Amino acid sequence: MQESLNVPQVENAIAAAGMSYTDFIYQIGVFTAIPHAIVGTLIPIIICGMLTRFFGENRSFAEGLKIWKFALFGGLAFTIPYVTVAVTLGPEFPSLLGALIGLAIVVTAARAGLFLPEGEPWNFPDKSKWEAEWTGSFSGEVGDERPNMTLGRAWTPYVMVAGLLVITRLPFLPFKQWLTSIQFTWSDILGTSLSQGVQPLYLPGTIFMVVSLATVLLHKMSGEETKKAWVDSAKMLAGPAFALLFAVALVRVFIDSHVNESGLESMPLVLAAWVASVAQGTWPFFAPIIGALGAFVAGSNTVSDLMFSLFQYGVADRIGTSHLVVLGLQAVGGAAGNMITVHNVVAASATVGLVGREGLLIRRTIMPMLYYVVFAGLLGLLFSYVLFTDTF
Repeated sequence: MQESLNVPQVENAIAAAGMSYTDFIYQIGVFTAIPHAIVGTLIPIIICGMLTRFFGENRSFAEGLKIWKFALFGGLAFTIPYVTVAVTLGPEFPSLLGALIGLAIVVTAARAGLFLPEGEPWNFPDKSKWEAEWTGSFSGEVGDERPNMTLGRAWTPYVMVAGLLVITRLPFLPFKQWLTSIQFTWSDILGTSLSQGVQPLYLPGTIFMVVSLATVLLHKMSGEETKKAWVDSAKMLAGPAFALLFAVALVRVFIDSHVNESGLESMPLVLAAWVASVAQGTWPFFAPIIGALGAFVAGSNTVSDLMFSLFQYGVADRIGTSHLVVLGLQAVGGAAGNMITVHNVVAASATVGLVGREGLLIRRTIMPMLYYVVFAGLLGLLFSYVLFTDTF
């Protein structure tokens, strides 16, 4: 590969390796799903231990391990469908379908009492013994239930989202070709050779809006209820959307910085050259850490991937290891970093009335995040130098 690397050269390198760009993205999805499945299977066990350690009357991590059979079963109920969907349907569906399938399996097993420990189930101590930091302004009391709201009707919007996403993404169905045929393109952006297009009907957000409108009819919502739902949603999205608008613009400047009159490489690849000289062959261990850091700073796994994918590709290219493994680790780290993303924590805190306790929540959630990126990094070394040494 040429010393000076940019996005078109990456595409040429992919073609030279005998892959289309679509195949390349598919393979990244697979190499993201595999470490996710291995590392993520133990997350329910860790969470149960943290629950009893921080909120149990005995403050014992071991107490949470009593449910290890069910917790391990719950992890596998998600990760096995997750990998299966990634391999069979592609990178757009694993989290969505894996979660829905896993939820159905776990709820069914819990109702049947499978893998549950004998004896009285663990519970929180009496509310009079709760520490002040556990409580917020939200009382937890639920108002009058919506009449005729069955469990099936409540879940229908989520099933509709999953179904529409699947049928509009499968290449052998006609919907994908029709939806992607409508595209708006901005060419020669600000007098440069850059261009950017958008396919509005193919965006996942469009499907969410369609399902939202359908839910108004499905749940027989009144005009006042519909207005409140949209206003509340708009308020919740306003902050992240505003930040994302400028973050994506900065990311594009970062990635396309090779388009300049000085002939300099892009910023990600200048960074990649320096990192490759320092980290050398150990880089697969650090790749997920960079992904997590990007998600923490940018507030989004998506923005982290946009910002650092070319950088990660450049490092892998220079140290001669698998590009697919390193890019998969970037996505794994970005997902782990979402645990401590500031605006996610702020939104969650506001929802449950724990405003002002964001620092405490981040200190707690950073522990499973560190487990995730460290073990993903160790898998990265194993994949890069033992299992997938010949992978592009």
